[in-house]
Amino acid sequence: MRLVSWNVNGLRAGAGPAGLKRLLAALDADVVCLQETKITRDLLGEPLAIVEGYSSYFSFSRKRSGYSGVATFCKTSATPEAAEEGLSGLLTKHGGAVGCYGDTDDFTPEELQALDSEGRAVVTRHRICTSEGQETNLALINVYCPRADPDKPERGDFKLRFYRLLRARAEALLRAGSHVVILGDINTAHKPIDHCDPGDLESFWENPGRRWLDNFLWEPGTDSQDEKPFVDTFRLVHPRQEDAYTCWCNLTGARQTNYGTRIDYILADRALASSELKDARIMPEVLGSDHCPVQAQLRASFVAAPVCPPLCTRFLPEFAGTQQKLSRFLVKVERTGLPDEGLKRSGTEPSLRGDPKKRRTGPPEKGQGDLRTFFRANSNSTAEVTDLVGRHPSGLSTVQKGAEDSGKVSPVDAAEGLAVGKALCVPQEIAASLREEPVVDVRGEETKNCGDNSAPSRPDQSAALWRSLLPGPARPPHCKAHGEPCVLRTVKKQGPNCGRRFYVCARPLGKPSDPRARCDFFLWAPRGNR
Repeated sequence: MRLVSWNVNGLRAGAGPAGLKRLLAALDADVVCLQETKITRDLLGEPLAIVEGYSSYFSFSRKRSGYSGVATFCKTSATPEAAEEGLSGLLTKHGGAVGCYGDTDDFTPEELQALDSEGRAVVTRHRICTSEGQETNLALINVYCPRADPDKPERGDFKLRFYRLLRARAEALLRAGSHVVILGDINTAHKPIDHCDPGDLESFWENPGRRWLDNFLWEPGTDSQDEKPFVDTFRLVHPRQEDAYTCWCNLTGARQTNYGTRIDYILADRALASSELKDARIMPEVLGSDHCPVQAQLRASFVAAPVCPPLCTRFLPEFAGTQQKLSRFLVKVERTGLPDEGLKRSGTEPSLRGDPKKRRTGPPEKGQGDLRTFFRANSNSTAEVTDLVGRHPSGLSTVQKGAEDSGKVSPVDAAEGLAVGKALCVPQEIAASLREEPVVDVRGEETKNCGDNSAPSRPDQSAALWRSLLPGPARPPHCKAHGEPCVLRTVKKQGPNCGRRFYVCARPLGKPSDPRARCDFFLWAPRGNR
């Protein structure tokens, strides 16, 4: 059997235009555990929820949209017999649960609910046949462990409590006689060999997450057989392999120089790993996320269950094809913002009284207007203008003649130009004021120049004018080590320099000994630099 774990950093983006089915086929695993799906149930579409040849099991964040989330995809040949969401059992409201929750007496119900409310775990139980031909149970725990944010101390405590609940559940499943494999983003680099820049080793080992991993993972030749229940499958196969990382910073381009950390693991119980583990490796050649997949291959094989457990997404009401609530189709819709029936018959507009702001912000009676209606002929307005010209021929011709003599266009001529040869639409009160309004020059300087038969400006003159008006950003300085243009960055961290900009070498982050990596050039940008 092949097991794969991958933090996709967004399931919809990770699937790509080719779709999730092709992605799963490329990974070529019996069970694929995905973390940080960043999708909630209301955004889960059928192409992601139901993939031909697989059954899927999701856990969604109940606190924030586009945050956290895990999903387990099992081939039909690896269909589990039980599945549930979360580690505490509080989210299990159906049959087919995995069970075995361990000792949770030191957790309050509110704390357990909070630990499971971010969509960080899915547990599936499978039947497997070992290499010796014996059938037994295998529990797969797909987890996305929290990150300890230095600016939020409470998240560090939350992470440690999640670790404690994870261990309690895994050990309870072991005591029940099942093999256990934990797959996912543990969010801690265990040893200095798993980190590109461990720094001071004394401070490195003081990290609470690393101390937890030390107490949880067994190492051959260093620990007694009964002390620690689980083993890091990758380090069991490759104990001294360096530069084996699974996560890189996209912002600094660190993947190009392999300047990262190994925080994605497949942890198996010692008995299973010693008898069935065949290979374990990372897959840095697979792109699409700031993480890469990790894989473990076991000699055992899956025994498929005859039916999927109730947590399977194909049983969700939105995908099952069954109507759940008739009220969803019989909701009464209130009709608001419509004119009264009497106003419809009379064709008159209601008078607007009260606050002027309400008159401006109220909904329009006839919906959004069309710009073309302002240039369309109207029989009533045309008749009014025609009558006006008939009653005051001298006044109107005087305005037009004065405009022609002065080389300017009268408001009537401008309106005729906008009408593009159609009948003029001018309200009566505006037409009556034409004799009193001052003549306005609506022609631009370019029109005057054309009347004087002057040559138009050349393109290079126009470009020079625009450059003088919009000079653009200042040219970046060149780093001293490589002589290459620098990139402009902005300080995002809260503090006295938050929002300030600075220049650094444009090359990706890497080890100082790597000639491909960026140099240590740094320069604050001027305050007015945009």
